[in-house]
Amino acid sequence: MKSLINSLFRIILGVIIAIPLLLYPYLYFAQDQLLFIQPKISNQTLKRIKQENPNVEEIRIETADNVILHGWFVKNSAAQKSPLLIYFGGNSEELSGEIREFDQFKKWSLLLINYRGYGLSQGKPSEKHLFSDAVLIYDNFAKRADIDKEKIVAIGRSLGTGVAVHLASQRAIKGVILITPYDSIKNVAQGVYPYAPVSWLLKYHFDSQALAPSIKIPMLALIAQNDKMIPPSHAFALIKAWGGTVHKKIIPNTVHNNISHGRGYWESVKEFLDLIN
Repeated sequence: MKSLINSLFRIILGVIIAIPLLLYPYLYFAQDQLLFIQPKISNQTLKRIKQENPNVEEIRIETADNVILHGWFVKNSAAQKSPLLIYFGGNSEELSGEIREFDQFKKWSLLLINYRGYGLSQGKPSEKHLFSDAVLIYDNFAKRADIDKEKIVAIGRSLGTGVAVHLASQRAIKGVILITPYDSIKNVAQGVYPYAPVSWLLKYHFDSQALAPSIKIPMLALIAQNDKMIPPSHAFALIKAWGGTVHKKIIPNTVHNNISHGRGYWESVKEFLDLIN
């Protein structure tokens, strides 16, 4: 009996040791695939988008390392110098799906540039490249004659909230709208893997909370009440650290991926844009 117990103990101990030895390398090497899903579109889809949306201008921006970023400028405003919304999507979001989402905001034009590796954009995404590309995108459009550079607002959804916050820390934008935001990817990942040494394993931290105190512009946080992917506590931590005025709206009976269908979502966006315009 004693021999059997010792054998079982060794098996259990071996499993306990083996699990992290297998899990931790997986988490390290798979994190790019987990964080950056990179959906594509075809040239046929591109042609259809342009046919169905006559107010859409196809955009290509070349980066310093010779990567072509691809997306769309949606001219909604009739003003000679249009206020501009720059949208940064979630980790699995190809941005052509957002072309019609902001039609209701006729005073604001919309810029949708896919991350590297997404849609028809070239290259491979990383935290460093998403951040530097966001600044490049802003700089390209802030100098356009048809854009009012004093009225540029960054919108980020999920992963893109970190990109929008970074842009706000680097350029004088008018405000930010953060949809299902987080304090940092590290903190979100630590909640999912509470016993893993996340700080050691994580390549990309997207630490919005560290930047927040120095950012003095208004922020609208749209939070899904029942979000399990990025629990609301992470948004509240970011809000607490924010250096500017905060407008917060918890969208009832919604989860991470359906927040835009919830009651009060679009009304909150409109009120915020009217307030800062």
